[in-house]
Amino acid sequence: MSASLQELFANSIKDFTENSIIKGRVIEIRPREMIIDIGYKSEGVIPVDEFPNVEQIKVGDEIEVLLVQLENDEGMVVLSKSQAEQKLNWDKIVNACNEGATIHGKVTKKVKGGLMVNIGVEAFLPGSQIDLQPPRNLDDFVGKTYEFKILKINQERKNIVLSRRELIEQERSEKRRKILSTIKVGDRVRGGVKNITDFGAFIDLDGLDGLLHITDMSWKRIGHPTEMLKVGDEVEVVVLDINREKERVSFGLKQKEANPWDSIDHKYALGAKVKGKVTNLLPYGAFVELEPGVEGLVHVSELSWTKRIARASDVLTVGQEIDAVILGIQKDEQKISLGIRQLERNPWEEAAHKYPAGSTVKGKVRNLTTFGAFVELEDGIDGMVHVNDISWTRKINHPSEILKKGDDVEAIVLEVDVNQQRISLGLKQLSKDPWSHIETRYKVGDLVTGKVSKVASFGAFVQLQDDIDGLVHISQISEERVEKVKNHLKVGDEVKARVVKIDVPNRRIGLSIKAASYDMERVKKEAENLDNLKPGEDLVALEHAFDKASDQSKK
Repeated sequence: MSASLQELFANSIKDFTENSIIKGRVIEIRPREMIIDIGYKSEGVIPVDEFPNVEQIKVGDEIEVLLVQLENDEGMVVLSKSQAEQKLNWDKIVNACNEGATIHGKVTKKVKGGLMVNIGVEAFLPGSQIDLQPPRNLDDFVGKTYEFKILKINQERKNIVLSRRELIEQERSEKRRKILSTIKVGDRVRGGVKNITDFGAFIDLDGLDGLLHITDMSWKRIGHPTEMLKVGDEVEVVVLDINREKERVSFGLKQKEANPWDSIDHKYALGAKVKGKVTNLLPYGAFVELEPGVEGLVHVSELSWTKRIARASDVLTVGQEIDAVILGIQKDEQKISLGIRQLERNPWEEAAHKYPAGSTVKGKVRNLTTFGAFVELEDGIDGMVHVNDISWTRKINHPSEILKKGDDVEAIVLEVDVNQQRISLGLKQLSKDPWSHIETRYKVGDLVTGKVSKVASFGAFVQLQDDIDGLVHISQISEERVEKVKNHLKVGDEVKARVVKIDVPNRRIGLSIKAASYDMERVKKEAENLDNLKPGEDLVALEHAFDKASDQSKK
């Protein structure tokens, strides 16, 4: 058999199955394509861009190609060099690698949901599997070569899914176990600030994350970890605690320095004057930094001897430099009590000498309350006149009945309490108590004149001299029966009446209008009638009559 017949016979039995890899020979190289003879009745054409090393190929070279289509519409054989390589690589990778194996690959492009990687064939790297934290810019990975773990191989779809994250986690886990087996409490280690939260910062020790709590960052008070650290900083920290089972480590930064409270007794003494800066203001006081890590509290009550300060922010500002006095030190609780008012003389220490009991003082009414009036004696020093010390004779329900804010008054000092910072004053004490000699001024049977000051259902009050009120009982208004007092008397009426009773212990005077023309014998009889009043109607039982009369007068 001749050579041509042998070649023809070989070609006749050659397998031309589509999607199979066959050998072909380069018979012509054109600028954009290569002509390949596969031994079929027509040649195949392959674009030159499918050959990464086209300059190394020459006519006559034998290459492996994929038979895509035996004949197209033009009767040409459709071949592919790149698809042949991909199929060969796919078979090679599938035979050589299983799910879970590692492989090197180059990131070729960014696609929806992740990246495409060339590992001999195209494989998909999901965005969640690129790194420990999803990257912001996938373009940064294109063109770079990494090691990957094969997560899944789908032979039907010719699809491979990769992961870079799992390899990173595995590497970090190995490093973490190694670090945990070597470090111990008290060690100083270096790490990078990985993340910052409101309560602290997480420090990365090349795979092992530990918490640096905000309270362990500095001996001084800080409001937020960002005041001292930022993400990416490299810091040296002290290992405070290790939980190897849970792989947790606690770090400290302030422990690199001595605790300033350890020597607090040697630095500060009770009564010493110190300087500091206001670091925080609260309604109840101000925190003052004496040195880094040492703060004292000035309570709002220690700001002034005399001024009534409601909030520390009314007189102080954050960042202000101030002087203060040490009032107390609690080393175990790390607390220092400070005072500002102690820098000045306490005016109350001289109050007892300046305003002795029994002395007469002058002042201006500063404020009125239900129980009395506050009189300013000097800047920051007030005395208080209780309602019971305004008048000897009148029942005062509110000091505004006699006084008003801004009035200049004269008063007698009744008592000085330096510890409680109180001075008690009296207005009525400026004059003698008229009831102390009432029996020399009024006697039963005296005819008196006065004006009706109050009217009540049980009678009327008549104002006599020295602001003394006498009560005309309803039974003593007229000889005839009186149903309603207001039908016979009204406030301001001037009346004449007889004194029919004087009750000194209870400071009561009983008057009778109808007895104004009586002789002494009949007056005594009326006095006996008053003594025979039913319980609850007698003069003594009318202790709160002034209040009731006042209310009824208003109505």
